[in-house]
Amino acid sequence: MLSTQEKHFYFIAAGGVGMSALAKILAEKGCKVTGSDISDNKYVKMLKHTGVEINIGQKSENITPDMTVVVSSAVNEDNPELKQARLLNLEILHRSDMLRIISEEFSDSKDGIFFGFSGTHGKTTTSGLCSYLLKQAGHNPSYAVGGFLQTGDNSKFGSDKIFVAELDESDGTIIKYRPDVNVINNLSFDHPDFYKNGMTDIINTFKKYLDGTDKSSIIIINSDNEGCISLAKLLPERKIRTFGLKDADYMAKNIVLNDFSSKFDIYKDGKYVTEIELSIPGKHNVYNALAVFAALDVKNFHPERLTQHFKMFAGMGRRFQTTAQFNGIRVIDDYAHHPEEIITTLSSFAEYDKGRIIAIFQPHRYTRFKSLWKDFLTAFDRVDKLIVTDVYSAGEKQIEGVNSQKFVEQISHKDCSYIRGDMRNVAEKVYSILREGDIVITLGAGTVTQIGEQLSDISKGK
Repeated sequence: MLSTQEKHFYFIAAGGVGMSALAKILAEKGCKVTGSDISDNKYVKMLKHTGVEINIGQKSENITPDMTVVVSSAVNEDNPELKQARLLNLEILHRSDMLRIISEEFSDSKDGIFFGFSGTHGKTTTSGLCSYLLKQAGHNPSYAVGGFLQTGDNSKFGSDKIFVAELDESDGTIIKYRPDVNVINNLSFDHPDFYKNGMTDIINTFKKYLDGTDKSSIIIINSDNEGCISLAKLLPERKIRTFGLKDADYMAKNIVLNDFSSKFDIYKDGKYVTEIELSIPGKHNVYNALAVFAALDVKNFHPERLTQHFKMFAGMGRRFQTTAQFNGIRVIDDYAHHPEEIITTLSSFAEYDKGRIIAIFQPHRYTRFKSLWKDFLTAFDRVDKLIVTDVYSAGEKQIEGVNSQKFVEQISHKDCSYIRGDMRNVAEKVYSILREGDIVITLGAGTVTQIGEQLSDISKGK
């Protein structure tokens, strides 16, 4: 258990989405929290607003002997602050250890509940939706999620003994957590830099994670997903609840998908419970809502009483988020950077017939682009026009032969082009071809998110 008031926590690279969430929780708990980042961003601004002092620029002199240092996997060993922390023999915690310590305050409490949302895709939306519904129902949960809620934050320390967290599998650290409710949205191959043996490594990691949880904890999986099915077969002694569109404990039926919304009926154990309306589109969000409904229901929160609040959920930042509207054109930004995520996101436009769908894709990481190259080649069939930008390296070294130009040459899409350079250059070239009724969808985990603002500025003559 964390003795919070006795420690001074210093977050190196505090402006990351996961790091900032934990720093904010600790600050709201009354801990002394400071940190650094190489530049200012929205997460740094949020921390400063919370009262956390953030150094812009990372220097060894920022580290003092009274600190407990928190780092993420993105912090390299040659970081001057990390080197100084090691020189001073300070306690150094990985981000995952910090999240584990915070979560234990809830999972180790007799009346506490720790909801853990995981899986390859959808964990930001499901953890965010769960947090939002609990707040709207009058609870005061703590939460740490991977994007901004419509309330304008990505974390909170609440007064109730309820904690909702997004659990990241990218570096295998998910095995450290012990939720009371384990929700696994889906499992598919990703993070090839870590999972060298593909799905075998991913499923084994999730088995190790669940084996480490209390046998009385609840496991909820997507029974329509092959990865989850394979995992469940390795857990014959555990009680597993399922959600899905067929043969599941929690099922969605009578689904109606609209351009930017959906509605469906929820059945539990074959019996009708309630109708749900969502203001976020796509079948994948039907699954997301089902997962959250099941998680709340197994802990007797009676989510059918929250029906009206599902409709009020506007989604998470960078998850099918409208970033600009001008001249009858809508720009939507989505964090999708895996072929399955892209296909799922683009399926939201299946019924759209008012104009063209123009996708701007920024490949994320050379290792992912190389490992999933063939899957990316067939991920954009639904769009009318595809524009590919330079790869966002996320600090990786370039791999020979893995680049956007070669990708465009190999793809069979009828209208695909490569635009090099920064996002302003991409936006200017895209703006020249737009017409009323078009939807522009920006896809990727990097700087492509800037396109909406850039296009809006161009339309205003800025």
